[in-house]
Amino acid sequence: MKPELIPLLICPSCGHGLSAAGTGAPPDEGALRCEAGHVFPVRNGVPRFVDSDRYASNFAFEWTVHDTTQLDNDERQESEAAFREKTGFSPDDLRGSLVLDVGCGMGRFTDVASRWGATVVGVDLTAAVDSAAANLGARPNVQLMQADAFSLPLRERSFDFVFSIGVLHHTPSTRAAFERLPRLLKPGGRIAIWVYSTRLRRWSWTSDAYRVITSRVPKEQLYRACRIVNPMYELRTRLGRRSPLLARLAGGVLPTSTHSHPEWRVLDTFDWYSPRYQHKHSPAEVRGWFEAQGLQEIRLLDCETAVVGRRDRISVAPQTTANANRTAH
Repeated sequence: MKPELIPLLICPSCGHGLSAAGTGAPPDEGALRCEAGHVFPVRNGVPRFVDSDRYASNFAFEWTVHDTTQLDNDERQESEAAFREKTGFSPDDLRGSLVLDVGCGMGRFTDVASRWGATVVGVDLTAAVDSAAANLGARPNVQLMQADAFSLPLRERSFDFVFSIGVLHHTPSTRAAFERLPRLLKPGGRIAIWVYSTRLRRWSWTSDAYRVITSRVPKEQLYRACRIVNPMYELRTRLGRRSPLLARLAGGVLPTSTHSHPEWRVLDTFDWYSPRYQHKHSPAEVRGWFEAQGLQEIRLLDCETAVVGRRDRISVAPQTTANANRTAH
C-alpha cells in the first residue's frame, strides 16, 4: 500500500479515516484500521475491503487466466485506442492528475492511464486485482484495491477523473452503481462511463437465451466450451467469402466473438456468456443519469453509450434513484 494514498481512504462501514495498523508486517502486507476499530487487511500491496466477489466470480476467473491478453504491447495498442474512444480523455488531460478506474480487472485501462502520466487508483470487486497487482503494482503511480463499487472506501471530492469502462452493466443496478461515482470528483472533475447498448438486443437475442443457462454453468466448464467453439470464427470467415447470408445465420445460431486475436476471442466469448448480470441501456437513458447527478458539459461520444460529463465547480445536490423514488411518492 502506497502510504501517500492512505489519506484518500475511508472506512466503508462508518466513514472514518483509515491509518496503517502498525502490525510490523512487510510494506506490502499488514492492515488498515479506522477510529471505530474496523480493520481491513492489506495483502500483496492491495487493501481488501470485501471478503467475497459474490456475483462476479467469473471475472476473477477470466482475468486470472487472461491476465495479460488485453494489455497493450509494441505490436498492438488496441486498449489505448479503446480508452480514447470510450472516455474522450487524452494524455494531456490525464498527465499529473489523480484518476479512479472503477472495475479495473487485470488493469487494462489502469495501464493506459498510468502510462499517460496519471496517478491511478484501480478498484475491483474480485480477485482480478491480484492480476492487476502483478501487472502494474510495482509502478509508483498505481494503487490497486479490492472493494465494492456500491461502497467505495474513498473520500468525496478526491479525483480529477473517474472512469468505468464495460463494468457497471455487470452489477445488480447499472444506474445505482453509477450514482456512487460523481461525488468522488473534485469540483470541475470529469467522469466517463461506457456500458452495453440496447442496440445489442437486435443481434444478441439468441445469446441472451443461451445465457439463461451459461451464466449458471460452472465457469471452468463454460470456459472449456468457449475454447471448443472458438473455431466458429474461422467457419464464419470462410462462409462469409462464399455467402454472407450463411455467415450471418451461423453467427446467429451460435454468437461468438469475432476478434482477430484467438485468445482475445476466447476471452470475449466467455465474458459475454458468463456474467450473472448483463444490462443494456440507451444513450438517452445514460445521459439522463448524468443530468440527474447535476453533471455539466455532458457529451455522447461516437462510441455509443459512452458518455462523459464534468462536475460543476459549485456543488449541486445529486438526484439519486432512491431520492427520485421518494419524490415520486
